[in-house]
Amino acid sequence: MEDQKLTVRAVERALDVVLCFTDSVELSLTEIAGKISLHKSTVHRLLASLEGRGFVIRNAETEKYRLGFRIWELAANMEQGDDPATILLPEMERLRDQLGETISLYMRDGIERIRIQAVQSNQAIRRVAPIGARLPLSVGASSKVLIAFAQPAEQQELLDALSWADKREREVFERQLGEIRRLGYATSIEEREPGAAAVSAPIFNRSHRLADALAVSGPANRLTLERMKEHAPLIIEAANRMGKMVR
Repeated sequence: MEDQKLTVRAVERALDVVLCFTDSVELSLTEIAGKISLHKSTVHRLLASLEGRGFVIRNAETEKYRLGFRIWELAANMEQGDDPATILLPEMERLRDQLGETISLYMRDGIERIRIQAVQSNQAIRRVAPIGARLPLSVGASSKVLIAFAQPAEQQELLDALSWADKREREVFERQLGEIRRLGYATSIEEREPGAAAVSAPIFNRSHRLADALAVSGPANRLTLERMKEHAPLIIEAANRMGKMVR
């Protein structure tokens, strides 16, 4: 039984190493050890095993590691027809060309949201949105959309799970959610990141359940509240088209 526990723990640690690359292209042994709070000797053994299996590659010059080709082989076998990050990409590119700003697609995971797809703006000054980023569900236009349009019971569970400074803060937030449901979209200006603004609309699947949140983001001095209100009908229209494409 003890041997089984050790084996499972080793697998968990190896997966933790791989997950370090969700927000970094290359990492050193020291950086990885710091991220997962393990001794460098332990991480070195894990990396050697992962490298042997093709899951990571070591750069001999920089002595840094990056994901190996085995990861891409696994990704290639995903069911593309069920992957919104793949099937919605052309519509996201179309919306980017219409509005000139960065387009992101978010899904909820617990009390966080994950950016599962992004199309960067072509403008010189733009909001860069790295795919795979995990963000709190308590702030931001997409976070509010993912809560506002969730099923009632699920929404209450989320609100109960989030941290609030006091009862009034939650009441204000809940009133915002009601207004978002009435309008069909949410906005945010410098809520999570200074100088950034975003507007988001829900994507409902063919079963009329909330699937994802579609967001347009950019510099707050360009993506003003007035501009976001002007963009909202186009974003909602794009979200409606996307909803017909996902299960």
